[in-house]
Amino acid sequence: MNMEVEVYQLDGKPGKKIALPDVFGTPFNEDIVRRALLAEQSQAYQPQGRYLLAGMDTSASYKGRYGTYRTQRHTGLPPRPRQRLAKGGMGAVRKIPSSVKGRRAHPQKVEKVIAERINRKEYAKALTSAVAATSNASLIKKNYAFGKEHLPVIVSPQIEKMAKTSELVKALDSLGFSEDMERSHAPRLKEDNSRRSRKRYFRNSVLIIAKDPKLVGRAGRNLPGVDVIGVDALRIERLAPGAKPRLALWSESAVESVADGIAKSTASYKQ
Repeated sequence: MNMEVEVYQLDGKPGKKIALPDVFGTPFNEDIVRRALLAEQSQAYQPQGRYLLAGMDTSASYKGRYGTYRTQRHTGLPPRPRQRLAKGGMGAVRKIPSSVKGRRAHPQKVEKVIAERINRKEYAKALTSAVAATSNASLIKKNYAFGKEHLPVIVSPQIEKMAKTSELVKALDSLGFSEDMERSHAPRLKEDNSRRSRKRYFRNSVLIIAKDPKLVGRAGRNLPGVDVIGVDALRIERLAPGAKPRLALWSESAVESVADGIAKSTASYKQ
């Protein structure tokens, strides 16, 4: 791919032109990106299980039905495991799912496999497709308010040296991300089970991809909807949440090392 794009300065003015790597020429495959996304999200699931003796640690026992000793025959009571009381009395029913404080019918097991697996080569292909989708203007504009026609947006490496939030906001406004950032500043309130606890969800805005995200990561962590990641830590969930490509801002140094970043991210992925 020999397509050339402009590298913008921090004040929004275009500068030199660079050739995009061949990675950005990969067609977007939503199916394989969604598969890799689900496999990636399943790695964060917490295994659940139950105590093996839950509902069974009781004195209740089944006395039988057809014997002569401790039988429940002709007593008017259904044959169920009941608690042992003093002087041979029968207490409450236990040990069965339909009883009070009884066991669960089909409890969850700790050894159940809940993580989905995906081949490493397939994950690398999905990651490459998600990276290339950040340069697809027709897909980006379906979910984001961005005015530039040519994507991806590449900025000077000086953005990686920004440590103040005010400087980063000024640079993003100059590059044309102000409208989309304003949309993400309005939180969406979601009612929880309790009326007093209401969670706030912010709409995703621009994703900043840098080679060294230490300083700019501090500047962008207080901006709602803005995320900063390193090129060596690319993930499907950040690049394409919901299998939809995200609006991204690349630094020039990150674009130059994107192939190495995909290789490192794929190698560090846990199957």
